Amino acid sequence: MSYHYLLDLALILLSTKLLGIFTGKFQMPRVVGALLAGLVLGPAMFNILSETEFLSRMSELGVIVILFTAGMGTDLRELKNAGKAAFLVALCGVVVPMAMGTGFGWLAGKAGWLPGNTLLENIFLGTVLTATSVSITVETLKELGHLDTRVGSTILAAALIDDVLGLVALTVVASMAGLLPVLLKIALFFIFAVITAAGGIRFFRLIIARAHQKNLRRYPVFAFVTCLLLAYCAEEFFGVADIIGAFVAGLVVACTSKADYIRSKFEPLSYLLLTPVFFAGIGIKVELPGLSGGLVAFSLLLLATAILSKVAGCGLGAGMCGFNRAECIQVGTGMACRGEVALIVANRGLSVGALSQAMMTPIVIMVVGCAVLTPMLLKLAFSGHSGASDKKNALAGYYHRHEELEQVSDELLSRKSR
Repeated sequence: MSYHYLLDLALILLSTKLLGIFTGKFQMPRVVGALLAGLVLGPAMFNILSETEFLSRMSELGVIVILFTAGMGTDLRELKNAGKAAFLVALCGVVVPMAMGTGFGWLAGKAGWLPGNTLLENIFLGTVLTATSVSITVETLKELGHLDTRVGSTILAAALIDDVLGLVALTVVASMAGLLPVLLKIALFFIFAVITAAGGIRFFRLIIARAHQKNLRRYPVFAFVTCLLLAYCAEEFFGVADIIGAFVAGLVVACTSKADYIRSKFEPLSYLLLTPVFFAGIGIKVELPGLSGGLVAFSLLLLATAILSKVAGCGLGAGMCGFNRAECIQVGTGMACRGEVALIVANRGLSVGALSQAMMTPIVIMVVGCAVLTPMLLKLAFSGHSGASDKKNALAGYYHRHEELEQVSDELLSRKSR
C-alpha cells in the first residue's frame, strides 16, 4: 500500500493556504488561491501533482459538502421575501448568460477555436456562465458603503435565487445527454425530494424536541447521513447530479432550529480539508502546454462574454423593476463575479462527458479573471455616487455636530443664569 497520498494532501493544504493568504492581500477569495495552487503544482506548471483516484474521490466528497453547507445557509424566508426585483434580476441573470454562452460556443466552433465541439458542450458552457459568486461583491460593497442600499440588498437576494436557478439549469442540461427518459427521472426526483424534505423536516424536529441538550453531537451525524443518502439516491436512481441531492438535504436541515449548530460543525471539515482539495483538483486538471493561440483568444473572449452577459441580463431585470440606468449597471456588475458554483458546474460537465478537457482551462481563466476584475468594475460603477454620498454624509455630520454645540451652549447659559 502506497502512502504517497498523504504527501499529496500535505502539499495541497499547504499551497492552498499560502496562496489563499496571498490572493487575500489583493481582496480576492481563497478559491482563487486554491485554483492557483492546483495550477502551480499540477501539469500546467511544475507537474508535482497529478490526478489520482483518491484525489478524485476526495474532490467529489468535497463538492457534496460544499453544496450541503450552501443549502444549510440558504434562508428560505429571505428567498420568499426577496420580491419581484431579486427574482427578475436572478432569472434574467440566468437566461441571458446561458443564451450568450451557448451562442459564443457555437461561434467559436465555427471559427475553428473549438474544433469538434457539440451542441451539448455549447449549452453546458452557457450553463457555466449562469453562476454567480457574491463573496467578492459583498466585500467591495462594504468598502464602498453601499451594502445596505437598495442595490446591495437586491444583489444579495438575487445571488441566492441565482444559485437555486443555476442548479436547476445544471440538472436540466446534464439530462440532455439521456434525452426524454432522463427528463422523466428528473421530474420523479423532484417529487421524491419534496416528499423526502417534508418527512426529513418532521424527523429532525421530532428528534430535536425529544433529545436532551447534552446530545447535540448526534444532529450533525444524522444530517450528514441524510446528505449522503439523498446524494446517492439522486445519482443512482434518478440520474440527477449528486450535488443536487446534497443541496436538497441542506435545505431540509435549514428548516430546523439546529441549522446553525449543524452548519458550524461542517464548516471546519469543509474549510480545512475538502474545499481546498476540490478546488486544487480543478487546477490540477488544467494543462496549459496544450493552450493554442486560438484557445487563448477563446479564453479572453469567454471572460468578456461572462462579464457582459451578467451586466446585460441582471441589468435588464433591474430595469424592469424601476431601477435607473446607473443602478442597473451596478446590479449587473455586482452579479458578474464567478466562483465555486461555476467550477462545480464545469467539473460536473467534465465528469459526464458534456465538456471536453480542453474547455477546463478557459473556464478557470474566466473564473480567475472575473474575481480580479469585478472589484475594479464595481468601484468604477459606484465612482460617481460614492463621492456624492460622502459629501452628503459629511454635511449631515456637520449639521449634527453644530446642533450638539448649540445644545451644550444653551445648557451653559442656563446654568450661568441660575
